[in-house]
Amino acid sequence: MKIITVTGYKPMELGIFKEDDTKIKFIKAAIEKKLIGFIEEGLEWVLISGQMGVELWTAEVVLELKEMYDIKVAIIPPFENQENRWPEQIQQKYQELIQAVDFYKPIYKGDYKGAFQFKAKNLWLIDKSDGCLLLMDDEFRGSNRFFYDIAMEAEKDYPVHLITPADLEDIVDEMQMADPDYWE
Repeated sequence: MKIITVTGYKPMELGIFKEDDTKIKFIKAAIEKKLIGFIEEGLEWVLISGQMGVELWTAEVVLELKEMYDIKVAIIPPFENQENRWPEQIQQKYQELIQAVDFYKPIYKGDYKGAFQFKAKNLWLIDKSDGCLLLMDDEFRGSNRFFYDIAMEAEKDYPVHLITPADLEDIVDEMQMADPDYWE
């Protein structure tokens, strides 16, 4: 895979309401672990639509990975100003990220017009990528279910890689065991 789309839950779907929630650290570590594996197999681009939560955290992870790997990240939102109704702190982070990424271009000019823009965004991301990585729990399918369902019905060979709750538990265990204070 040369190009992968990454998506997942919005923060509130994960019970995350603050930017300093420790769950974010574990989610970012899981994303990083998966992406490094893909990078070592030839991944060149990570595509996101710039949604709050998993997608913005992915952009942060990729920007950190750029220090060690030749990897690029693109934010392709469904429309302009998608962040207008977000909390101010996340709007600011989004603006900083769109300045830092390698490519940014909304699919539709102008503001939100209708749900069709989200479906078009999902179809575009699947068309332009070789596979996807989703943070997803089969028992709690949130807004990411729309992307997942379209990806599973893709008319091309489109691998769907998941980060599951079990993967997150493994990351938590790994990070706790690596902490010297954990053993005291």
